[in-house]
Amino acid sequence: MSLPDPLAPTGPYRVSVVCLGNICRSPIAEKVLTAELERAGVADAVAVDSSGTGGWHIGSGMDPRAAAVLRVHGYPTHHSARRFDPAWFGDRDLILAMDLDNLDELVHLAPDPAMEGERLRLFRTFAPDAGPGPEVPDPYYGGDDGFTTVLGMIEAAAAGLAAELAARFGPGAAR
Repeated sequence: MSLPDPLAPTGPYRVSVVCLGNICRSPIAEKVLTAELERAGVADAVAVDSSGTGGWHIGSGMDPRAAAVLRVHGYPTHHSARRFDPAWFGDRDLILAMDLDNLDELVHLAPDPAMEGERLRLFRTFAPDAGPGPEVPDPYYGGDDGFTTVLGMIEAAAAGLAAELAARFGPGAAR
């Protein structure tokens, strides 16, 4: 699956990762993808953010279990939860939902439902082998091991996405 063309002719390619509350999966994905982009040498060419479709955690930090699993694996943990703003459809090049429920909500909010499949996709579709399904499950109601499992899924998808972004926006690549 190819990346959609940038909406703007200049500036960074903008990727937004979306889950339900923006305290677990999407901030983990934001931190991991940002680190992968730095390793790939394209952090200046791609901007990453995250949000949730629900608003009950706005302004909160990351879930402590999400922060702990990130910290153990060497990722930063600073975060402030926010809700996805439908106005962002106009300036995000790629919007990635963590699961089908959030994808459905984003399709419902989208000014053009045809965005699904082009600019609006599931995050895990970028994993070389998505395993049992295309979703990153919500670890919120489970134990610490769920956060470790989610991190592994996110790292695989982030590596695949970063490789595609590096091929497209890295040095010498045609934008």
